[in-house]
Amino acid sequence: MESISLGAAGAPYDLIVIGGGPAGSTAALYAARAGHRTLVIDKGLASGALGKASQIVNYPGAKGPLTGADLVRSMRDQAASFGAEFVTEKVLRVDLKAEPKQVWAAEPYQARAVVIATGALGRQQHVPGEERLLGRGVSYCATCDGAFFQGQPVAVAGNNDEAVDEALTMTRFATKVHLLSPTTELEANEELAQELASHPKAALHLGVRVLEVLGENRVEGVRFAAKKGDQEEQTIPVSGVFFYLQGTQPITDFLYDQLPVSEGGCLIAGEYRETTLPGVFAAGDVVCKHLKQSVVAAAEGAQAAMAADRYLSGREKLRPDWRHS
Repeated sequence: MESISLGAAGAPYDLIVIGGGPAGSTAALYAARAGHRTLVIDKGLASGALGKASQIVNYPGAKGPLTGADLVRSMRDQAASFGAEFVTEKVLRVDLKAEPKQVWAAEPYQARAVVIATGALGRQQHVPGEERLLGRGVSYCATCDGAFFQGQPVAVAGNNDEAVDEALTMTRFATKVHLLSPTTELEANEELAQELASHPKAALHLGVRVLEVLGENRVEGVRFAAKKGDQEEQTIPVSGVFFYLQGTQPITDFLYDQLPVSEGGCLIAGEYRETTLPGVFAAGDVVCKHLKQSVVAAAEGAQAAMAADRYLSGREKLRPDWRHS
């Protein structure tokens, strides 16, 4: 039987927040301060749009010089000071209709309510062969599936912290790890990037575009080419391809159609960030109904937490005097 992470009290968390950017961290801050046992599951400090910003000059009260990662870290530290827990994992799937609600990442978790704040860096289009070979060599989690590729060559597509970190994870299992980066320089932590570049099992292919995942019943190779110049296409034999590419679409793939989305792929949420499922709320860029500004996302995170507090407490109305002191 699969074990479930219930938290220190031996019961499901009150609230799980999926995503740790301005919306998710603010939701965690408000929920934890209200006394709810709160867990935030996030892919990493610099995995979201704010975390990638090189300089922040217009966030109220934030004095520079300040990077986006600095601001996110400050938000998380404040939420943690009230008891919110943070884990660095990627959510793979959820069951939001179950009671309690189920969230599967590197390990499974349970909660009475969920706030979805995953942002909008997802991809609209997949590489040919990617969807067809999903689960047959194509994966989105090296930590989860790396051991299946013991003694085999693999490719990792991406250029951020997550991609580089997962590529390093795969060096423990694979004979060769090919990192296929869409940019000529890695947009990742410098120490991580240097560690990967100097690793004897790693091969970096910079400024390339993945054209196709090859194979009939299993992944057999990957085809790619330089995004600029006249370099010919290359094909390398691999047994697995791990995708960490980013775009501008709301990140909702882990929901598997459990919630309705708009024509543009955005989650649909009401005035108080509520979705169509009781106890499930959405905030930030994943909703798309606002200017893409961190301060707006943070405000929506606060709204979602207040609505979650009302749901968890069984009240009909939001608490009007939300602990300002």
